[in-house]
This record gives sequence, C-alpha cells and structure tokens, in this order.
Amino acid sequence: MMTFSLRADHVSPQRSTLHLHGRLDAMTFGQFDAAAADVLHQMATGSTVVLDLSLLEYISSAGLRSIARIRKAMRAREGHTLLCNPQPQVRKVFEIVKAVPVNDVFASVQELDDYLDHMQRKIVDGLGEAD
Repeated sequence: MMTFSLRADHVSPQRSTLHLHGRLDAMTFGQFDAAAADVLHQMATGSTVVLDLSLLEYISSAGLRSIARIRKAMRAREGHTLLCNPQPQVRKVFEIVKAVPVNDVFASVQELDDYLDHMQRKIVDGLGEAD
C-alpha cells in the first residue's frame, strides 16, 4: 500500500510549491494538513501556493477537503492556489467533483470514496475512461 509524502520547494512568502506523492486519503490527510499548515503560515498576502500533483496517485474525499482548506486559507489572504500536473485518475476526480454536486448524488462519504476508488483504479489499470 502506497503511503503519502510531501516535499516543499521554493518556500518563500510570495510563492511556494508543494509536491504531493502517493495517496492522499483518510489515512494520510492529517499528515498533509500539518505539513501544509507550516508552509501556509509563511505565506504573504497575495501570494501563491502551487500543488504539484504529478506524483499523487490517489485522492479520496478527505484529500479533496484538505485541498479545499488550502484554497480557502489562500483566498482569505487574497492569494491563489494552483494545481498542476495531475495524473489522469486524479484529474478525473477533480472533474467529477467540479461537475457534480457531490452531496446530492452520493448517500455518504463512504459511498463517494468507494466510487472514487473504483474510478481511479479503472484508469490506473488501463481500462480507459471510467463512467
């Protein structure tokens, strides 16, 4: 089972890059939140946080909430959050969440996570686009 790690590059008050690696899920989001908070405390008003997702292999609803918290924190200081280089299965999760009011479609967080897990596994296993 892949775990999660975070590497911060180019940390400055104006722009910082966080490289996410592995799985951002219910087991690892706390580690991500704590590490991201350390970086966010150093960010100036109007600054930018870049989340490099090129090595992020999986994201659950817990991971999505963590990223939403970063976006909210950056907006509160008139800053920006940019997400770059998502793998296809992670990109699909963001597309689903953007296009679908999740609370209206899934009966529970567990049902949502089961769906996201199935969809990401299909893409990783090379079965093409997930439904």
